[in-house]
Amino acid sequence: MLEVKNLVREFKSGLYFGISFKAVDDVSFTFEYERPKILTIAGESGCGKTTLANMLLGFLKPTAGLIMYKNKNVFKLSRKEKKWFRHEVQPIFQDPFETFNPFNRVDYYLMSSALNFNVVKSQREAFEVVDDVLRSIGINPKNVRGKFPHEFSGGELQRLSIGRALISKPTLLIADEPVSMVDASLRIEILNLLVDLNKKFKLSIVYITHDLSTAYYLGAQTSGEIIIIYRGNVIEQGSIEKVLTSPLHPYTKTLVESIPPPDPRKKWAISVKPSILELEEFKMEGCKFAKRCQYSKDICFKQMPLLKHIGDELVRCWLYN
Repeated sequence: MLEVKNLVREFKSGLYFGISFKAVDDVSFTFEYERPKILTIAGESGCGKTTLANMLLGFLKPTAGLIMYKNKNVFKLSRKEKKWFRHEVQPIFQDPFETFNPFNRVDYYLMSSALNFNVVKSQREAFEVVDDVLRSIGINPKNVRGKFPHEFSGGELQRLSIGRALISKPTLLIADEPVSMVDASLRIEILNLLVDLNKKFKLSIVYITHDLSTAYYLGAQTSGEIIIIYRGNVIEQGSIEKVLTSPLHPYTKTLVESIPPPDPRKKWAISVKPSILELEEFKMEGCKFAKRCQYSKDICFKQMPLLKHIGDELVRCWLYN
C-alpha cells in the first residue's frame, strides 16, 4: 500500500552561512494493504520526524527517494489523483486546537468536511455520517452539537480531530505527536482509540513521537514496529518489543536505560544530553552519534555504516558491520 524508499530531505539555511544538512537521510519502510499495522517513528527533537511526516502527507517534496502509495508516486499525481490521495491518507496533528476554526461550531466543521470530501451528497447524509463517526470514537453526538472548540478539553478535541480524519474513510493515518498536548489522564484513551482503529477498522497508522512510554504501550497492544531516528538517520528498526527490551544500537540502549517504567499516562521525553539541534552532527560523514558514543572508533567518524539485518531487526552501527 505504502512504500517509502531511500527518502532524503535536504535543507539549506542562510542563518548558518548557507550550510546544507539532511533532515531526513535514507529512510525506508513499507505498509502492506492486507496487513494493517501501527509503525512508530521515534526520536528526540530535531531528529527529522515532522519533516518525514510532511513528506508522507505530500506537503513537502523530498530531495531524493520515492513515496509510492498504491503504486503511484505521491509527487507525480494529477489533480484528480491528489484529491483521491487526500481521501486515503489523513493527518492527525499535535495541537487539536489548530485543527478547528475557533469561530465555527465543531459539528458544522465536521459536516463541512463530509461534504467537501464528497463522502455524502446532502446535509442530511452529512449529519448521519458525522453522527456515525462520533459514535465510533466513543462520543455522543448530542454532546457536540452547537459547541465551539473552546468548549472542549484538549483530550476531547483530539478525539474529535481523529473523528474528522475518519470522515473521508482513509486507509492510512499520519499521527504526529497526537498525545503530547493531551492531559495525562486522557492520554491512554487516545492511544486506546488508535489501537481500536487499527484492529477494528483495519487502519494503518504512522505514529510519530518523542515519548517512548507511549510507543511501548502501543507495541504491547498491537505487536507494532518502531523506527528509531537520530539526526535524520534510521539507526534501528524492528518490533517495538524487541527494540525497546533488547536494543542493539548504543543510542537506543541509552534511551532505554533512561526510560522509567512504561506508563502512557506519564510523559517521558527523549533527551540525551542537551537536545539542541547540532548542525555539526547532521553534517558528519560517519555515524552522527559517534561523538556521544562510548564505543566509537576511527571508522565511525569517517564512514556511515549500512543498515544490517540482525535477526528480524535492522541496525546501523559499526559494532555489527
